[in-house]
Amino acid sequence: MAERWIFDGHIAGIGAASGLRAVVGIWRHSPFGAFADVMVQTDTGQRLLLAPSDDVANFITATYSFDEVRIVDVAAGLDGRQLSVAAGPLSIEASVGPRTAVGFGLRAVPRRLAVHPVWLRTINPVAALLSPGARTSGTAGNGRREYYGVTDLHRITGARVRWGGADQGPLVPIRPAVTFGFSSVPARPSVATVRTTIVSGD
Repeated sequence: MAERWIFDGHIAGIGAASGLRAVVGIWRHSPFGAFADVMVQTDTGQRLLLAPSDDVANFITATYSFDEVRIVDVAAGLDGRQLSVAAGPLSIEASVGPRTAVGFGLRAVPRRLAVHPVWLRTINPVAALLSPGARTSGTAGNGRREYYGVTDLHRITGARVRWGGADQGPLVPIRPAVTFGFSSVPARPSVATVRTTIVSGD
């Protein structure tokens, strides 16, 4: 029988002029309770996971690829139009803007359909065309598959990003795409409302 893990929350993608790119997960409901994590890729391509506990880190590293893992306090919140992140050496203060055109389209799809694995397998080629680098279905390692059911998308209009106390420069597109797993975030910095489903034996 297939085993299933479901994570409901938000994923934010941020790019800074220094070349640092960050993917922030803010999970309201998950097998680990409510938590946040951050995946960081530097200008040299180094991939780091900033996770709040060993249990969370072990699950994430079984699913994605990293060069370094750090267990740190991770505080991340989305309060109206403001995204705040404090995770070890990383801090982000970002402004969230209007819903994107893709976001309006996503809102038109009934949620039960939008997060269903069969639907997400079907629309995977379309997602790749609409947002190069992004996928809705792919391998999660260890014989598992992963599905991203995005139900809303808002632009990030500005951000102050600091790494180790040093300002990383203004907000820029997330290029090159991050390489933690089978999918990147959209190139344009944004916050997605998402259900991530990981299934074994699917």
